[in-house]
Amino acid sequence: MRILLLCHSFNSLTQRLFVELGAHGHSVSVELDVADSVTEEAVALFRPDLVIAPFLKRRIPASVWRRVVCLVVHPGPPGDRGPSALDWAILESRPRWGVTVLQANDEFDAGPVWAHADFPMRAAAKGSLYRCEVADAALAASLQAVERFAALGEAGGLDGGAEADIETEPATGWRPALPQAARSIDWERDDTARILARLRSADGQPGVRDRLFDVECHLYEGHPASAATLARAPAGVPGTVVARRDGALLRRTVDGGVWIGQVRSAHACGDGPSFKLPAALAFASRTVSLPKLDVPLERDADEWGELRYRELGPRGARLGCLSFDFYNGAMSTDQCRRLRAALQDVKQRDTQVLLLLGGRDFFSNGIHLNCIEAAAHRPGDSAADESWRNIEAMDDVALELITLTDRLTVAALRGNAGAGGAFLALAADEVWAHQGVVLNPHYKNMGNLYGSEYWTYLLPRRLGAAGAAALMQQRLPVSAAAAQRSGLIDRCFDTGARGFEIEATTHALALASAHNLAERVAHKRQVRDMDEARRPLAAYREQELSRMHRNFYGFDPSYHVARYHFVHKLPHAWTPRHLAVHREADVGSPERA
Repeated sequence: MRILLLCHSFNSLTQRLFVELGAHGHSVSVELDVADSVTEEAVALFRPDLVIAPFLKRRIPASVWRRVVCLVVHPGPPGDRGPSALDWAILESRPRWGVTVLQANDEFDAGPVWAHADFPMRAAAKGSLYRCEVADAALAASLQAVERFAALGEAGGLDGGAEADIETEPATGWRPALPQAARSIDWERDDTARILARLRSADGQPGVRDRLFDVECHLYEGHPASAATLARAPAGVPGTVVARRDGALLRRTVDGGVWIGQVRSAHACGDGPSFKLPAALAFASRTVSLPKLDVPLERDADEWGELRYRELGPRGARLGCLSFDFYNGAMSTDQCRRLRAALQDVKQRDTQVLLLLGGRDFFSNGIHLNCIEAAAHRPGDSAADESWRNIEAMDDVALELITLTDRLTVAALRGNAGAGGAFLALAADEVWAHQGVVLNPHYKNMGNLYGSEYWTYLLPRRLGAAGAAALMQQRLPVSAAAAQRSGLIDRCFDTGARGFEIEATTHALALASAHNLAERVAHKRQVRDMDEARRPLAAYREQELSRMHRNFYGFDPSYHVARYHFVHKLPHAWTPRHLAVHREADVGSPERA
């Protein structure tokens, strides 16, 4: 079938549907919801059999849903209605939740239900639930709805886009947008669990409106402080900021403390930039004197920190597991330097395999665009200079992995990977992922960046020169299954995010005890020496960075414009042509059907 994805932005859920629908043999095009007239034009050009809206902030115009069946993916169970479905579910500690695929009509979220799927809730932030449980349920329900639509169409049950005979759930669950009043924190009365529920329900957007250092701002990314941390931290009345760690600030509560990872100024003008930043960076001048409660790489699971290391297995078949859980997968200069130091540390450990786990929601998405944008607001600094520092630091991390030749390394993608983060994974000997992972192994969508992280060395080794060039030009997401088929990654496990870490750890332990491990390590070292003799890694880096220097400092401002739009969440003015294939000549003609 010909399916048009109509969305506010090409977010992680939309990308997942895009790659999976394509894998099922459907012809898929994308239109961003810019204006009703643009949507009408897209339908006229593409002439879709079906429109699916996985992520919208406005209603689909009647001129469209009256003409073609439009299915809306709603992040709530049947009967739930309203724009803050997942927010309410987290705030109210619902034990189960779901996703409903319903048909657009003249009532908001009240059309006929075509499919639905549910899942157990997890104590996690909204963004994490959305990218994992919600995405899995949305995919299952959407594929079921598409199959049902196709079956009804073949049976003659659809006539010119008229409504199918699908049972309608009673629309009794309307909930309005969750207001800030319902999210607000009373630091003198609310306990840690209540505060975390508010922070988690507001993750991503809109955040919890509050005050820090007498500045009005929005708070994001909350983590409970452990008893060990609280014992080390200075005392303070509830609401007081008493310490810092990994860019986060520790704020006392009535029964403990909460780490606040990210903040955003509530005003476009005034104290600080009006986009998300690590909390300690956003208030750098006021937090530099706070005690820094660092923790060792190896520690208890309840002790929060961005970097964590553990070892498993017997001596001689030992596995080291290093995770780097950076917010939204973005890696600032400081985070890259800390990760490099962690790699240098674990190099000294007696292990046979190193398993790189990245973060739970993202493996990595490359350089930290928000921190780069913040440099433009600092006297004597610039976004170009911070971009340069950040890409050099990313390259240093990749170099540590490439030159780690005394053991095998595996990158296990628990979440999506994009841009430099995707190529950081390729710096490992093997790359594993689960079936829910989507990769964006290209840079061009960010203002035609050339890219670094030694991609000109790493990618052709897997795909060949022609394959590497084609992948970097196409600018589209790639499913883990498709990445395995092409040779971009080595394994796609037939599991979801929940069981992947256990399965990857089990296989990595088996790799550490394999009978031919010594031969594999020796072969790896030999290949690296031969590659270095043929062309040194320094030459790849120099060539890549010379192109990146033009992106950062040259006459073409495309990167800086694209970064500014991304960081400030400016609405799209049009749909990129590589997504809107229906805008190519003759794509909607009968011969192309």
